[in-house]
Amino acid sequence: MNEKSAATRDLVRLICRVLDDKKAGDLQVLDVSGQSSITDYMVIATATSEPHLRALRVEVEKVLDQAKAHIVGMDAPQGSGWLVIDAFDVMLHLFTAEMRERYQLERLWRDATEVSLSSLLGSAEAPKPRARKAKATPKRAPRKPAAKAQGKPKAKRPRRAS
Repeated sequence: MNEKSAATRDLVRLICRVLDDKKAGDLQVLDVSGQSSITDYMVIATATSEPHLRALRVEVEKVLDQAKAHIVGMDAPQGSGWLVIDAFDVMLHLFTAEMRERYQLERLWRDATEVSLSSLLGSAEAPKPRARKAKATPKRAPRKPAAKAQGKPKAKRPRRAS
């Protein structure tokens, strides 16, 4: 693997890690270098909603900036359910579930080689295990009602003489 290929694969790894950390769904990486003259890898992921889509975009932009990767272009029409980030050798497509089902990019690029996420995220930089939701702690038993609530009259204190 030449230096450029290694750097591109490292960038794909960083993008996948941030998408995984931010709970992007159905993450898929395609090596399209044999089919495309404009990019080497295509990263496809699903967001749960439009706000999640925007949050994923922000996090990916941060990673690309930190890696000093050049963003050639970005197309994110508000409310479209599809966001594209072109980082030259890596093209990122983020969808809502409905839009991903509609456009089915995986079918369009079916001749591409799917890159195993475990090979990308495995090795020494294994993905962090997803945090499990804590089990709800059982509530304490209710306290016994006060004597007044049980219907027992409280004894009156005698008044002090002044």
